[in-house]
Amino acid sequence: DIWSGHVLSTIQCFISMLSTSGKYLCIFISSDYYYEYTECDSTGSRWRVAIPQRGQGSCTSLPEPVRGTECTFSCEAGEFLELSAQECTQCAAGTYSLGSGVRFDDWESLPAGFSSLATDLDNGPGGDDNLSCNSSSWIPQGSYLESNRDECTVSLIYAVHLKKQGSVSFEYQYPDDNLFFQFFIQNDQCQELDQTADKKWLQLTTQGNWATHSVNLKSGTNILYWRTAGIVIGTKVLKPVLLKNVHIEGVAYTSECFPCKPGTFSPTPGSSRCQPCPRDTHSGHGASSCTLCNTSTHYAPEGSSGCKARPPCSTKDYFQIHTPCDKEGKTQVMYRWVQPQICLVSVAGAETLPPSGAREPCPPCNPGFYNNDTATCSPCPPGTFSDGSCPAGTEPVVGYQYKWWNVLPANMKTSCFNVGNSKCDGMNGWEVAGDHIQSGAGGSDNDYLILNLHVPGFKTPTSVTGGAGTEFGRIVFEFEMVCSADCELYFMVVRTTTTTKVLESWNGSKDRQSYTHIMNKNASVSYTWAFQRTNQPSDKVSDVVRIHSITVSNSVDGVSSECRACALLAQPSGSLCVPCPPGHYIHPHTSQCTECPPNTRLTSHSSPGPEACSPCGPASKSTKDHSRCFNDCVFSYSENNVSLRFDYSSLGSVGTLMNGPSFTSKGTKYYHLFNISLCGGEGRRAVCTDNVTDLSSADSPRESGEITNVVDTFICQSTIIPSSGRGFRTALSSQSISLADTFLGATVALNLDGVQARPDLFPQTSNKIPDVNFYYRYVALTVCVCVCVCKIKSCPHCSPQDYHQIEGACKGRQQDKLFVWNEPKRCVGGVSLPEKLTLPCESLDFLIMMGAVIGVFAAAVLLSITCYFWKKNKRLEYKYSKLVMSSNKECELPGADSCAMMEGEENEGDMEDEVVYSKKISLIRKLKGNRDNYENVQLNSSQSNGLVWG
Repeated sequence: DIWSGHVLSTIQCFISMLSTSGKYLCIFISSDYYYEYTECDSTGSRWRVAIPQRGQGSCTSLPEPVRGTECTFSCEAGEFLELSAQECTQCAAGTYSLGSGVRFDDWESLPAGFSSLATDLDNGPGGDDNLSCNSSSWIPQGSYLESNRDECTVSLIYAVHLKKQGSVSFEYQYPDDNLFFQFFIQNDQCQELDQTADKKWLQLTTQGNWATHSVNLKSGTNILYWRTAGIVIGTKVLKPVLLKNVHIEGVAYTSECFPCKPGTFSPTPGSSRCQPCPRDTHSGHGASSCTLCNTSTHYAPEGSSGCKARPPCSTKDYFQIHTPCDKEGKTQVMYRWVQPQICLVSVAGAETLPPSGAREPCPPCNPGFYNNDTATCSPCPPGTFSDGSCPAGTEPVVGYQYKWWNVLPANMKTSCFNVGNSKCDGMNGWEVAGDHIQSGAGGSDNDYLILNLHVPGFKTPTSVTGGAGTEFGRIVFEFEMVCSADCELYFMVVRTTTTTKVLESWNGSKDRQSYTHIMNKNASVSYTWAFQRTNQPSDKVSDVVRIHSITVSNSVDGVSSECRACALLAQPSGSLCVPCPPGHYIHPHTSQCTECPPNTRLTSHSSPGPEACSPCGPASKSTKDHSRCFNDCVFSYSENNVSLRFDYSSLGSVGTLMNGPSFTSKGTKYYHLFNISLCGGEGRRAVCTDNVTDLSSADSPRESGEITNVVDTFICQSTIIPSSGRGFRTALSSQSISLADTFLGATVALNLDGVQARPDLFPQTSNKIPDVNFYYRYVALTVCVCVCVCKIKSCPHCSPQDYHQIEGACKGRQQDKLFVWNEPKRCVGGVSLPEKLTLPCESLDFLIMMGAVIGVFAAAVLLSITCYFWKKNKRLEYKYSKLVMSSNKECELPGADSCAMMEGEENEGDMEDEVVYSKKISLIRKLKGNRDNYENVQLNSSQSNGLVWG
């Protein structure tokens, strides 16, 4: 046991027995006590005291306390402190010691000092009110410790007291980002010690790979916490965290050595570690050597605690290979036993190796390779491709294109891994099969079958350097899955010695399809495929995954199968390829770099020519480098001679929307957080970040090209888990994904570029202002396209057409002009109403006065003319009446040739007018033009010669 400075007291045992004969003193003997150190005092000193064993009946006197070693004293590795002599002594064979440290590597049971504490869930709507976490804990699995697989928050706790500064390190597997895993430290007052995010939140690991995590510890009490909490959305089963080899440095001393765990041994005294037993040997607890198994009937993997009986051979104990091409260009299928062979052939029911297949012609070399009359395909030299050298004005397109699988390419490797079963360690996880490569047999059906492709870096072609946007290269592979159980295929990208990111996973049977991943940073990476037939150990599942082709573009060490046109120097004799600036394409006739037209974007992996520039959609424009299209937060629309202008500048910044809460089937509460950049202009992109596995990106510098789980796009989504009820001090953000990385355009139409809007999802309004639809697309895979439509109901931008003028009355020679909005008002923003105008109205009064004067004058003239003709008509009527009266006298001779004048008519004799009347017809009727039955009478003046009667 390790005694790490807990509080001790000097114990003296005197038993007083009162009897009639007096007092009796109980005496201790040497075997009834042991030594221990007291707590260190303020000077750093301590005392060695004797502690009595319990239940002792006979004894002698206890030794007196003596001054002990310094509190910071510790022995070297392989030694322990023997307290009776207070000297360092070597550990015996079969044991080991770390000196000032302690290691936990035996997990047959939970070691002393460790505890597992589960927290009940806060159940919400839809959760099980009776759900309890009493059965959730960290589970010992022999060589490692396994976390819970449910949504409970479970903490593994260990307390250690250090006399000096030390450290803790451990190995772990963390393959599932649906499970949150953190490691933190508290002091004896439950105060969490300061830690950077990269030390608290652990990074994901690839399937089957162990990662090491180390944290420095302060002197004093340190309480270590390994905490997990899962969230299950749907029916997916969580993959647990695995923990092993916990190593703590900084303890003051160790008073005894640790025995080697079963399956290991230490052959010599003074060992600091135990060695695993070789294959086909085994050992027990505290062994100094390993015992050989009877290899004719039994076997034992490396590090075994016992021997196992050899089973009869089955179809899972052999695999097929394609032999390398011989000089005749032939190959054949052959079968080999899985090594080391553990099965027996000469027993009843055992399978034998199938016979080799017939010799067949070798498949052709992969693109970029050639056969130079040898048995193998060789890569084309630099500057050449499969059919020769690239002509002037072109350059080779480098990369890998594997579609024939006679042998495993040199930059690929395969393996088999099972954390709880080493049977598959020496097996090939994948097997080549001519026109495809497929998953192998493995040791058991829950093995991880690993296929790895290493790419040392990317180099874009000279002609597209600077013009390819953010794409440095891409990987495309075509695969299919044939499954009858819960098989799963993972595709991951691994940065050298740093982070691992699961790019995609597939469950169950899948038809033949392709997947594409684009590299946006230039880095050395390894692509990994990990296939597992089932989560549960089994020997009856025959699920398989086949990869038909793998293509990687722009790899640094790639080969070429074709040439592409490149841009040349401007000089007529120039033949050297030069890079085009961003946003430029290669003109097919001049081989010169030509900038894309305005409002177009340069598409990657396109053929040279103007077709490489794709026009932006409606109401969108391109960035300066023609890398993408965006909207400037302004939209104009015209219909029936009416123009509407919408201004969305208030929505130009990134908006945040959170829906929920939602609950998993077991009651865990979560939200979905959306960051939306409607316009997506410069500096207005939406960003979503995980604060679980990638918080270190904000607190520590990362290497160039290192992969981070940060999504930069138009619309992104994160899953938010509140801190309440989960034991975390802050809300967790995880599973950040992009929903829209391409802006298609903005329009009032319900369809754009194959994307259909859903008007039924939005309420209809009575006004005639149309809804504006913003269309986006996210191309995650070549076979899957995600689309997004943002429908915006808003009023257009106000213009002068949206108001009219009202003129007020003229008061005091002043007149007001007012401006009011047209009703109903259907616009916002834009132009404002003009201010009220007050103008003099003299010009208007003068016109009115002039009109009045002219009117009065005209009325007077008309009245005068009317009076004149009326008076004249009266005289004529009078004369006519007199004439008629004189003409009606019988037998009266005609009078004189002039009419007599009556009294009072002296001034009316000078009449020179000649008037013609119609007899018996009034003047009014004559003026109407009635000519029926009338007489003509001519009246002459006094100067007339006579009267004419007709």
